[in-house]
Amino acid sequence: MDFNVLSIMQLAGGLALFIYGMTTMGKGLERAAGSKLEKTLEKMTGNIFSALLMGLVVTMVIQSSSATTVMVVGFVNAGIMTLKQSVGVILGANIGTTITAQILRLDSGAAVGENIFMQMLKPKNLAYFIVLVGVILMMVAKKRRTRDVADIFSGFGILFIGMSVMESSVAPLAELPQFAQLFAAISNPVLGVLVGTGVTAIIQSSSASVGILQALSTTGAITYAAAVPIILGQNIGTCITAFLSSLGGSKNARRTAMVHFYFNLIGSIVFLVGIYALQYTVGFPFWLDPIDKGGIANFHSLFNVTCTLVFLPFTGLLVRMAERSVPEGEHQDDPLARLEPRFLKTPALALSQAQRCVADMGDVAKQNLHLATEPLFDLTMKVDEELFSKNESFLDQAEVEIARYLTNMHNIRSLEQRRQSAEMMHALSDFEKIGDYAQNIFERTEELRQADLSFSSPASQELRTMCMAVAEVLELTVEGYVTSSVSVARTVEPLEEIVDTLKERLKTRHLKRLSNNECTMQTGIPFLDIVHDLEKISDHCSNIAIYTIQLSEGAQEFDTHAYAREGYRSTSQYSEKLKYYQQKYIEPIEALNRA
Repeated sequence: MDFNVLSIMQLAGGLALFIYGMTTMGKGLERAAGSKLEKTLEKMTGNIFSALLMGLVVTMVIQSSSATTVMVVGFVNAGIMTLKQSVGVILGANIGTTITAQILRLDSGAAVGENIFMQMLKPKNLAYFIVLVGVILMMVAKKRRTRDVADIFSGFGILFIGMSVMESSVAPLAELPQFAQLFAAISNPVLGVLVGTGVTAIIQSSSASVGILQALSTTGAITYAAAVPIILGQNIGTCITAFLSSLGGSKNARRTAMVHFYFNLIGSIVFLVGIYALQYTVGFPFWLDPIDKGGIANFHSLFNVTCTLVFLPFTGLLVRMAERSVPEGEHQDDPLARLEPRFLKTPALALSQAQRCVADMGDVAKQNLHLATEPLFDLTMKVDEELFSKNESFLDQAEVEIARYLTNMHNIRSLEQRRQSAEMMHALSDFEKIGDYAQNIFERTEELRQADLSFSSPASQELRTMCMAVAEVLELTVEGYVTSSVSVARTVEPLEEIVDTLKERLKTRHLKRLSNNECTMQTGIPFLDIVHDLEKISDHCSNIAIYTIQLSEGAQEFDTHAYAREGYRSTSQYSEKLKYYQQKYIEPIEALNRA
């Protein structure tokens, strides 16, 4: 049989089946493990050994070191995992990826006699039965868990069928002298490494490229001398996926990709130099012998296990090299980088990241309120307009990006997660509006500064009191939201009631000052506008605090008006807090009026 166009088509089809089977099995295993896989990976990275173990286990489950590394890049990009913690997971992933080659070697070896039962137990024959089981499960499955198991069975079987097709398609190459000459040329270590790197970079899977090499090894034309540099190159080529994943990410995400690259590059160089030094000085008796699937799997495992053990004491060196490759100050990290698209398939993780971004909006809103109100009482104060503008842009962008992120979270199943998502949609809108009202105050302040106008002493003291009250209500709101504290959130409503009272009294007294010509219209209108904006900020704080309370209490819908009408206002806690805030903010205003 000749190697022709049909053989090439069969090889391509076999590779497609192989990759499809590996991907289907990996995704089935990943879904069967559920969000626990990523949540466990997130938590079990406290030390290098637990991180290594988790990287090993996760990669064995999902059958892809590239997928694990991409996952880690996402964690680092989102700030869940530090660069140092990521190193252990990457080392473990490099060991875990060798399991695919070890599974494929099970199909090597000669047939055992005429025993039909033993023949059926060979993976390439058993694969058809396994696929049949998977298809039957898929057809009768009513639950998601059963469909996941069906994918695992189908993927495992298709993996071996694809391998068998590739082996059959390349069988004629054993009779071609040109094929043997080609691999004799690839025995050049540099050329071999480049071939392995290039093929793996193109198909973005070291497991698949090693599988191709194992299929080609069945021709008997590939020697150890040709296979060793190719395998080393395959380990370098697998880094391309992490590189692509880190593009556009934070500097630490790109550093994580560099750690993966340096591990494989340095390990390959050291191995290449060491092996060829021993070959030329001592000599390996098997060096020019044909390598089989088992030999390829063993060397692949030997390389990754040895490199991991060697690099384990030098993880700090890998981190420093990555930090020098991607230095500080190259560009500022995106504060919304936590909204990792990779996390959308794990709602619990995605919601946690979105909530952190909403909390960031609260902190930025607090900062802008301070920047807007502080110059009101000292118009000679230097205002950081650039910072204020940057913060306001962040609030506008964050509202859009977080809302889009939450909307794209299609696989939310639990009622609790749906409620959490709805609460965030409400909260991020309120935080953005708080920023808008702070901007109104900032603009009024600038108008007063440019016109060289200032408020009268009574007006200034009253406005300062109201600013302090609103600053406190915003502080409590953000604290309650970040900590999900109902007790803190419940202190917002009585203080908001005080702010409403302050608004009415400040308006009445300022109108009286205007009628008595104690203040001018030029300052009177900005004063009333600022009072209005401060009261609106307080209203939105009340909304956010109520969302926090209703989420904790398991409310099915978020209704701020219903909460305002409920019995909380008649409780002793509410009365005590109201009295406390009256003494703190209302009585000083009354004392000022009496004076």
